[in-house]
Amino acid sequence: MEKILEIIAQIPIFEGLSEAELKELRRIARDRFYNKGQTVFSEGDEGNGFYVVAAGKVKIYKMSQEGKEQILHIYGPGNPFGEVPVFSGKRFPANAQTLSKSHLLFFPRTSFITLISNNPSLCLNMLAVLSMRLRQFTVQVENLSLKEVPGRLASYLLYLAREQENGHVVSLPISKGQLASLLGTIPETLSRILAKMSGRRLIGVEGGRIDLLDPAGLEELAETGKL
Repeated sequence: MEKILEIIAQIPIFEGLSEAELKELRRIARDRFYNKGQTVFSEGDEGNGFYVVAAGKVKIYKMSQEGKEQILHIYGPGNPFGEVPVFSGKRFPANAQTLSKSHLLFFPRTSFITLISNNPSLCLNMLAVLSMRLRQFTVQVENLSLKEVPGRLASYLLYLAREQENGHVVSLPISKGQLASLLGTIPETLSRILAKMSGRRLIGVEGGRIDLLDPAGLEELAETGKL
C-alpha cells in the first residue's frame, strides 16, 4: 500500500495532494497485472478510464492500413496514459500494449470525474499534464513530417540525455526495432544511420548504451536533419 501511494504521489497530475487525497485515489484505483506483449486497450475501445504504470513498460501505437506499426509513446513507472478519453468521453485513439511484465493502476472514469469535481488542484494538475502531452505530440508530428531520420534520432538521443540525467551517456529504454518504429523508419535504415553517426564520431554505440561524443554536433544534426 505504501509503495503504491509513493508512486501515485510522484505522478505529475497528483503532485501537491494531501495524504488523505492520495489515499482516496488509491481507493478508486484498480490493480491490473499483465504479462509481456498483452494488449491493455485497442484503438476504438471505450475510454472508460485511464492508467498509470506502477511497474513495467507500455507502448502506445497506431497501425496503418498496410499493417505498419508507428509507436507514439513508451511509458514506464509513474507515467499516466489514456487520460484524454476521461475528459472527452470518447474512445481510445490508439493501442496500448505491454513491453514487459507490468503492474498498472486503472482509474475508472466515473469515479475519477467525481473525485476531480471536488478537487480544483487535481483539475489544474490534469490540465497542465494534458497541455504538456499536446506539446509533445506537436513536436513529434513536426519531427516526423519535417525532419529527416538522422535529425529525428539526434533529437531523441538529446531528449534521453536530458531525461536520464546521466551526462553524455544514454541507455536505450527500448529495442532498436521499437526505436525504429518510434522514429517512423525501419530497423535497417536505423542501423545504417547509427553506423554513420558513429563513423563521424557523433556517438559511440555499445549494445543499448550510447555515448554522446559530440553533443554540439548532435544539436546541429537535430536542427538540420541531415548527416
